[in-house]
Amino acid sequence: MITTRKGEWLEFANFATWSGQTVESLLKETWGAPKKWLHELRMEKGVKVNGKTVPWQTVLQKTDRLQLWLYKPEISDIHPNYQPLDILWEDEHLLIINKRAGLDVHPTAPNETGTLANAVAFYLQSDGVFTKVRHVHRLDRDTSGAILFAKHALSAAMLDRMLEKRQIKRTYVAVVHGIMKKRSGTINAPIGRDRHHPTRRRVSKTGDKAMTHYRVLETFKNSNTSLVELTLDTGRTHQIRVHMSYIGHPLAGDVLYGGSAEQYKRQALHAARLIVPHPFTNETITCIAPCPDGIVPFP
Repeated sequence: MITTRKGEWLEFANFATWSGQTVESLLKETWGAPKKWLHELRMEKGVKVNGKTVPWQTVLQKTDRLQLWLYKPEISDIHPNYQPLDILWEDEHLLIINKRAGLDVHPTAPNETGTLANAVAFYLQSDGVFTKVRHVHRLDRDTSGAILFAKHALSAAMLDRMLEKRQIKRTYVAVVHGIMKKRSGTINAPIGRDRHHPTRRRVSKTGDKAMTHYRVLETFKNSNTSLVELTLDTGRTHQIRVHMSYIGHPLAGDVLYGGSAEQYKRQALHAARLIVPHPFTNETITCIAPCPDGIVPFP
């Protein structure tokens, strides 16, 4: 499949895989587009085949070119704000960025600037794309590493579904206090809000299911720390930080959960690897993100 952006439209060509499908079945069944978005696309005549508006029951042929109005300008409250971006991977559908620590993913107050979303808005608009900024998952302010954005509503919906089905794989590395005796394991402990602190979470019987898998990569006796690789089956707020503190090995630098800031100015947590099945080509995208400030080594 070949995709080419032409202004606000995206053209798909080389339909060998979908030959014989109707436009509607491709959008609904193959790509799983949301009903509301499909309705808007239909009303706005946002689908063309070979440059012409056609009925949605039109059967696509191998040599056809399908055009979709995917870059329709959208109203957004995120103001564009220039910041340099470390881009790991990009095409017409998605954008993977290596986020530095100390940067919020999105604004938390009206007219706020200086976040990653503001920088992405500037980057997209500089390239003539005026869609909303859509992050597929999040990272804490002081966590660095790979983060995924969708460039249009259809890819966002498809990536969101992949995330729910755990088809998008995220691997973290962290430096934790203490020499971990068990080389690998799983922490299965529900996480809920801490009633005594506005931002902190804690392990709670009434909390949401949370599961973290860990593997010790290296231990450092001189600093009494361990380098740990972590993967998640769930995506709770502060999950890694809460779980590692819960088993007695808080993240170095994470003062909110019992870590020491003596050697680390931030929590030593980095999203080191992101594996994404491409929503349209089915290719596997694997991104390795170097730690921007180097505080978390990744062998």
